[in-house]
Amino acid sequence: MTIEEELFRKTKINFDKISAYGFKKDKSLYRYSKNIMNNTFRVDIEINADGIIKGKVYDLAFGDEYTNFRIEDSTGSFVGQVRDEFKNLLKDIRSNCFTRESFIYEQSNRITKAIKEKYGDDPEFEWKKFPGYATFKNSNSKKWYGIIMNLDKSKLDEKSTGEVEIIDIKLDPNEIEYLLKQDGFYPAYHMNKKNWITAILNNTISDKKIMDLIEKSYSYTVTNKNRAKNEWIVPANPKYFNIEKALKENNTIMWKQNTDIKINDIVYIYVGSPYSSIMYKFKVVEVNIPYEYKDENLKMQRVMKIDLLTRYDKGELTFKKLKDFGVNAIRSQRYMPVELSEYINKSKR
Repeated sequence: MTIEEELFRKTKINFDKISAYGFKKDKSLYRYSKNIMNNTFRVDIEINADGIIKGKVYDLAFGDEYTNFRIEDSTGSFVGQVRDEFKNLLKDIRSNCFTRESFIYEQSNRITKAIKEKYGDDPEFEWKKFPGYATFKNSNSKKWYGIIMNLDKSKLDEKSTGEVEIIDIKLDPNEIEYLLKQDGFYPAYHMNKKNWITAILNNTISDKKIMDLIEKSYSYTVTNKNRAKNEWIVPANPKYFNIEKALKENNTIMWKQNTDIKINDIVYIYVGSPYSSIMYKFKVVEVNIPYEYKDENLKMQRVMKIDLLTRYDKGELTFKKLKDFGVNAIRSQRYMPVELSEYINKSKR
């Protein structure tokens, strides 16, 4: 691993900041130079369009590239000083032009941000011996629903090598058997292979599919103590569907069904911006209704039929209030916390 790779591991460039730092654009590259050690050496830095940074050091007295500082076995105060000056410049660029990331690869960081948005959970790095390993835990039950790890791909596939990042997800054994026939999935690394599966985070599998599987894994961490039985919170975007208009025609409407919702379950509709509040309570009267989009590129979905029970004022059950009960994000259908259910129904008595 080069000095640059080591120092810029788990970082992401901010191109808006490198010009202010002094980098000059040259076609597809950004270049920066600085003299060090009383103008006896010059450091040339270049960053490509992917944010990959490389540096060279030149001896100004001879005009030649100086590389001894990169040789691990090279010692001595002079070589050490050049190495330190080079590293200090890179660290300053990193501090001013790059942001820290939790993981090495882009998909790992995208999934981490999606988990934060949906469940409010940050990765927890629990092992000093394995600094690249992190768990995702349900903040209420403290149970794991995902583990991201970095390892050599040969541990998954004997015919492959090179560092990769993976996520272990807990699923039904029958689904695991089905997924193992697809690209990007492997028997669980370091976990029970009957109940867990490994998904590689190199864009082989879409973010959406991974997040759908994480949602199933998360459901295993929800205890009866924390979850209101047969009750769900479902998001709605008023830009795309006018609920009030639909209810004027009929108190029973159709709604997309993502989770294993059953007849007689209760669905609370959370309406997004500009309301950002739970505004309706419905009872499920029919489920698993086939629905096919007119756009042939979209796969068939299933929908449910729901019947209106209650309307709520737009300022009554706001997102701010929901956060008091542990609801930190509503990106898709999710369980209803028992404490929130009790609060809503008590307030309506």
